[in-house]
Amino acid sequence: MGIPDEDIVQVRASTDIVALISEYTPLKRVGRRFVALCPFHSEKSGSFSVNAEEGLYYCFGCQAKGDAISFLRAIEGCSFVEAVERLGAKAGISIRNDVDERDRKARDERKALYDAMDKAVAFYHDRLLAHPDAARARQYLRSRGFDSDTVRHFRLGWAPEGGNQLTRGITAPQAALTGAGLSIQGSYGLRDVFRGRLIFPIFQPDGQAIALGGRVVPGIGDGDGPKYRNSAENRIYQKRSTLYGLNFARQSIVHSGEVIVCEGYTDVIGFFRVGNPGAVATCGTALTEDHFKLLARFGRRIILAFDADGAGQNAAARFYEWEKRYEIEVAVAALPPGIDPGALAESDPEQLRAAVADAKSYLDFRVGRAIGAEDLKHPEGRARAAEAAVTMIAEHPSDLVRDQYVVMTADRTRMDTGRLRELLGDALKRQQQGARQDPKRGPARGTTPLDGGRNPAGDDEPPLRDEDAPPDDTAGGPRPSPSEPLRRPAKVTPGQRAGRDALALAIHEPAAMAGRLDEMLFADPLHRRGYMALAGADSLRDAIEQSDDEVADLLIQLANYDPQTEADQAIVALVRSVATEALGDLQAEAREAQVAGDDERLLRIAPTLFWLKSELEVFGDVGAGDQARREVVEAADRLLGWLRSRRGEGA
Repeated sequence: MGIPDEDIVQVRASTDIVALISEYTPLKRVGRRFVALCPFHSEKSGSFSVNAEEGLYYCFGCQAKGDAISFLRAIEGCSFVEAVERLGAKAGISIRNDVDERDRKARDERKALYDAMDKAVAFYHDRLLAHPDAARARQYLRSRGFDSDTVRHFRLGWAPEGGNQLTRGITAPQAALTGAGLSIQGSYGLRDVFRGRLIFPIFQPDGQAIALGGRVVPGIGDGDGPKYRNSAENRIYQKRSTLYGLNFARQSIVHSGEVIVCEGYTDVIGFFRVGNPGAVATCGTALTEDHFKLLARFGRRIILAFDADGAGQNAAARFYEWEKRYEIEVAVAALPPGIDPGALAESDPEQLRAAVADAKSYLDFRVGRAIGAEDLKHPEGRARAAEAAVTMIAEHPSDLVRDQYVVMTADRTRMDTGRLRELLGDALKRQQQGARQDPKRGPARGTTPLDGGRNPAGDDEPPLRDEDAPPDDTAGGPRPSPSEPLRRPAKVTPGQRAGRDALALAIHEPAAMAGRLDEMLFADPLHRRGYMALAGADSLRDAIEQSDDEVADLLIQLANYDPQTEADQAIVALVRSVATEALGDLQAEAREAQVAGDDERLLRIAPTLFWLKSELEVFGDVGAGDQARREVVEAADRLLGWLRSRRGEGA
């Protein structure tokens, strides 16, 4: 049952894991592998490694590991089957799948929704480009500065005014049309949800269409309906975890490390038009923790391009919490009051670019706005500015950051620093008392209303509103955790280090290690099991699949580890470690014979003991000249032969 093994093998072999992972984090070649900042946990130095030849990745920080399939599952939160099918589709491989009836039905239903949405996007896009009834929509777009390249890039569309032209114009099951939010049941049959509207398709990060946003064009269309209409949430679309434009922006975000978050679709397009392609927008809902978590996969700096001060203390607390949790810096672009990015892109593109380039930290922006709102020429204005600034400073969780802003505020308002510190202490006490009195104060966990009860959206976007939590989607099976908790590495002994390097060389340079290893050379039991797994399998992939989790983890890790030595050095280090231990055993046996007065036994041991000491004395710096190197390697070969014969004798 399920996907045939040969299809899975073909998908793994056909997927360029470097290209796949590069969509989420920039990879840099280092030796035989690629390294990057881990997309699964926050870090400042790259501990994420990719072995392109074996198609495996491993993070030495959080122990995330696997192949292309497991990477896509972890990063996108999809099931094994969905990951295989998505990678197969990219590689042009038709995946066979023999699942039970219930799973098949669930998967077929989701596929039907995707197919219906793809057809709708194509239908509306073609309608906008060529149909006579879209002429006024095209004229409106031109008046807003949208050229044909922009329309094609974002696949904008036009929903005709007729009641069921999409429903009749595409071939899709009725359940898929209604399930995807494209059609509704009316008195006389199915009717289109979107009529007489400019269409903004919404895509998953991988480019799969999942929803639509529609805007009435002035002078035509659905004049008696709401100005904005968006797809309702369904099995393939949840607003709280979807960002408009991320499919277009993610490559820019990955390479620049920063993302611009807007409120509206036309804002995203406006940034694109002025040369900032790394912009995204929420889809008619608040900015949520799910959005932060999603963006943390691609970049580490979030620039808010909307009224970031309208949400007040509750939003600030969430932003600071998410900054710390995901190690993301939140900044704010200082846009002119009353104008959204989409409009500014038309009227003053340079000012829009400058607003992003000069973006300030979230607290700096809020404090600056609070002080700037008062007339600092008069004592009363300076006092009000200081009080407002201190209230905002108190919201920040770091006492070091708070104190620096207190000093800055004192300078700008010409107030005494000590007095402002007293005010800060009072503000912190009030916050603590308020939290104790009402521990549930503020928005539900994971959501931050940015409108403060108002509608800060620009002219081209619907009012922001919180949505109900999306339904659980269990049809795709359990979603794997991308990584295990961070672990402090144990101290590595010389023998363990030699065993690790030897195993890594056996993976990366099997020809150089062929016939030169033996299970008795590995002092670490895990390394010994790893060697046995490799020796008993036809390939690294087979060894991984046939091993238990602990050994498989080791082999994946070593596939992404650059050995710190050459083959000869690794063999010498291993043999020296084991031979030194054997020398200790012989010396102990000789002492026992001497104490027992067993001269015959002592005479039998003495030659071997003398020979073993002599051989070990040969070991030195393996790189100290070719002759010395050959002598050391030859000594290692002799010692390995002796160790094998000793094992055969049962010694």
